[in-house]
Amino acid sequence: MDYQYPIDVDWTQDEMVQVITFFNAIESYYEASVDSTTLMARYKEFKKIVPGKADERNIFNAFKEQSGYDSYRVMKQAKENPEKTTLSDN
Repeated sequence: MDYQYPIDVDWTQDEMVQVITFFNAIESYYEASVDSTTLMARYKEFKKIVPGKADERNIFNAFKEQSGYDSYRVMKQAKENPEKTTLSDN
């Protein structure tokens, strides 16, 4: 991992940890597997910190630019196919 997570300096330490935990789940969805229930729970915690869609989009884009991982794509698949545990092209 040679990238930085998109962090807002105004967040508390706990909020930063929650955001990083969410992005760790995104990474796991790409690299190994993560249960969609776990992923959705981490997204719910993320949304408490970043409730606005525009802010979410900006953070997702910053993470994608840094890591190459598309959080939007992962969340879309997890919502549409909750039985999946990894990203697939199907």
